[in-house]
Amino acid sequence: MLRFETAGESHGECLVATLTGLPAGIPVDLEYVDRQLWRRQQGYGRGGRMKIETDRARIVSGVRHSHTIGSPIAVVIENKDWKNWTAALPVAAADAEPDKQKPVERPRPGHADLAGAIKYDFPEARYILERASARETTARVALGALTKSFLKHFEIEVLSHVVAVGPIRLEREAAWEEIVAVSQREEVLLGCVDPDVENRMKQAVDHAYRTGDTIGGIFEVVAHGLPPGLGSHIAWDTRLDGRLAQAVVSIQAVKGVEIGHAEEGAMSYGSAVQDTIHYDKAERQFHRGSNRAGGLEGGITNGQDVVVRGFLKPISTLRRPLESVDLPTREPALAAYERSDVAVVPAAGVIGEAMVALVLTQAFLEKFGGDSIGETRRNYEGYLSQVRRF
Repeated sequence: MLRFETAGESHGECLVATLTGLPAGIPVDLEYVDRQLWRRQQGYGRGGRMKIETDRARIVSGVRHSHTIGSPIAVVIENKDWKNWTAALPVAAADAEPDKQKPVERPRPGHADLAGAIKYDFPEARYILERASARETTARVALGALTKSFLKHFEIEVLSHVVAVGPIRLEREAAWEEIVAVSQREEVLLGCVDPDVENRMKQAVDHAYRTGDTIGGIFEVVAHGLPPGLGSHIAWDTRLDGRLAQAVVSIQAVKGVEIGHAEEGAMSYGSAVQDTIHYDKAERQFHRGSNRAGGLEGGITNGQDVVVRGFLKPISTLRRPLESVDLPTREPALAAYERSDVAVVPAAGVIGEAMVALVLTQAFLEKFGGDSIGETRRNYEGYLSQVRRF
């Protein structure tokens, strides 16, 4: 069973991630891992933190001579901003300097600040902010890069692009080749496949910046090259659509998930929604007339691209703060401001890729198993022979 966990705070010394269950023998390219971390930091509308951090993954266990060895993988990512927070967030109480603390006493609407402070009985929200921050997703992206490397071994690729920023939306389907091209850009604007639409998205971000506001959007993650048969219909928690939805909505600021054409389908008649089934006798394989289901039927992959969209609300930290309450006095006050971003939709797409890759790798290994990549491949190829014979 593939398992993963992350640890670390936004302004702590480092982020730590562990991944258990990958077979031995998977090639690991640190440059590829760091490339995914770089992609997460890009995008028009990012804040000052991205100018401080240059994220690099340091793998301290589970990989030797650039290959997995079957044992748990541990990854450490340094927070360069830690040097500015050592006095505010010491580990030992004896090292604390009261005048250097940076309490968060005016919780931000829409953030975990107040709910977390109440839950953990903290007088202010600094510790809540530190873990609730999307800085944590850096660790997820590092682990996602490892699982993407595993999936690539089976010619499966997971990529993303931006469908909407605020009210500006791409009103057409994106071709797989366009999505690949977006992921290979060396200069990332807003991750949209259409340059004209992307320019209008940029104008929407500019408006949010000028007015001290933030702006959300929609990203789309596409998994290409999957076989039919991952996931299961037999129990609520084995359905792959449910697992993918939970993984994507776990990303900070994501408030909704859509698989395939869910919203459009909900407002249509059944005859216009279902993907018709056909059979090519020459190729000896089934295919469908469309992909409105997003590659999943009954919680099982059907061989088409899996398409998952995340709906990202505008982030909660505004340069023009909203009304809040001062926790020590309980008096009305404007919400706290921490250095932050205006728009993060392209970065959220990269994080979405990581979460989708982690869930798909879990499902892949549940079906095909294997302690080594060779064993997994033999099992996979045997299954593909069964599918071809069907």
